[in-house]
Amino acid sequence: MTKDKAFKRIVRIGSRASRLAVLQSEIVMRQIEESCPDVRVELITMKTTGDKILDKTLDQIGGKGLFVKELDEALRAGEVDITVHSLKDLPGVIPEELPLSAFSHREDPRDVLVLPAGKTEIDVSLPVGTSSLRRSLQIKELIPGVTTAPIRGNVETRLRKLDEGQYSALVLAAAGLKRLGLEDRISRYFSPEEMIPAACQGILGIQTRADADADLIAKINDNNARKCGLAERAYVKAIGADCGSPDTAFAQIDGDKMMIMGLRYDTERKTVVRNSICGPASDAEALGRELAYRMMKNEQ
Repeated sequence: MTKDKAFKRIVRIGSRASRLAVLQSEIVMRQIEESCPDVRVELITMKTTGDKILDKTLDQIGGKGLFVKELDEALRAGEVDITVHSLKDLPGVIPEELPLSAFSHREDPRDVLVLPAGKTEIDVSLPVGTSSLRRSLQIKELIPGVTTAPIRGNVETRLRKLDEGQYSALVLAAAGLKRLGLEDRISRYFSPEEMIPAACQGILGIQTRADADADLIAKINDNNARKCGLAERAYVKAIGADCGSPDTAFAQIDGDKMMIMGLRYDTERKTVVRNSICGPASDAEALGRELAYRMMKNEQ
């Protein structure tokens, strides 16, 4: 953090350059400005390797880490003080010197169906666009007869391809559409019981250096989102999922209790297996790991 004459401190936020990433970073910017009136926030954007390679799926080009490499380097070099990410896009292993320090209030975590403009039904002669095996497996369970095909690019690019007739529908995250002001494109919401969302979907993860201002970070952290995020990440890590894996978990908190639903793809039987676990929300990470162990034990 630096200082100028008019303000006590300047906090520089690093973000991917896409419109959605900028809007998400602006959410954190407003939180800081509202809770710390002596701080001026500056936004610094950059394109990551993952943003530049759009003709391949993530598992083909190196995984989720390609969306954070440049931001990590800027944070490590002191060029920015905070980086903001969609938590679901962060790799399972976080550098010790760049801790995941805060979690935003969770936006709508559900997946949604988006049809071409003016359409009310899926044309099963065309594929549903999704590059997620998790979504592909679950949409095929929910809507018999559909096929799926990969799609990359930002949300606006995907919607353009949909409306051009390349796909019958898209499966997207409600959170991204709502943050972009595109909620009116949503044709159907899938409940978490119908389609378990990606781990940490709807939560923003804030990374800092280890010497970050603890008071400032505490003011932008949502404790329930933190517990859910840690539980879901613990599940994914314990079960050994990578960016191409459909395995996922979704946690909900009611008072001091947490319920976690898990999805595991049985590669031998080619079936999707679901299970859930309940326990104290204070044991979030332990619950995530325990659910993963139960899922793996059931395969034996």
